[in-house]
Amino acid sequence: MAGMRWFYEVGYRYFRMPWEIGVRRELVALVEEGRMRAGRALDLGCGTGDNALFLARHGFDVTGVDFAASAIAKARRKASDAGLTAQFVEDDLTALRRVRGPFDFLLDYGALDDLGLADRDRYVRSVVPLTRPGSQFLLWCFEWPPRWWERLLPAGTMAPGEVRRRFEPYFEIERVAGTETPNLREYIAGYAAYLMTRRADDAGGAN
Repeated sequence: MAGMRWFYEVGYRYFRMPWEIGVRRELVALVEEGRMRAGRALDLGCGTGDNALFLARHGFDVTGVDFAASAIAKARRKASDAGLTAQFVEDDLTALRRVRGPFDFLLDYGALDDLGLADRDRYVRSVVPLTRPGSQFLLWCFEWPPRWWERLLPAGTMAPGEVRRRFEPYFEIERVAGTETPNLREYIAGYAAYLMTRRADDAGGAN
């Protein structure tokens, strides 16, 4: 984890990271179609804040959280420059201590799939209690069957079915976008976006 944190700190401080591409289209579509109503929102792994600030422009009371202090600093500058109100917090998604739920809407673009399996377990235990019945959660991830060499890496793609296995005890799950057939000849073989709605009939939270 320390090595990963250093990578992101340096990357955000001195470079433009490859995923800094502005507001993501799935989020824009869901908000503009009226499928998301303004409320308390939490952007998990917010980076430099483009998605969080989009939500702020559309009336959400938004908090962005990231473990890279340099990303949080950039996000705060963007908010100030745009004249928008948003809170940006440095915290660890696998053991959140500086945010308090419940939130009406959660968002994750590529944070969960960047974690190893044990940290994904911790993420679920940390994040699910921040929701309430009816909370919505937009989760975007790289998704394809891991190739042999990817199985040797500490973190990487989400395997097909993993999102449902981890979240279906708590959420109704709809796949709203993604690659129909992953191209395993490509380095980035596919992606998926899931819109999840917290159930009213689960056991009350992740254990």
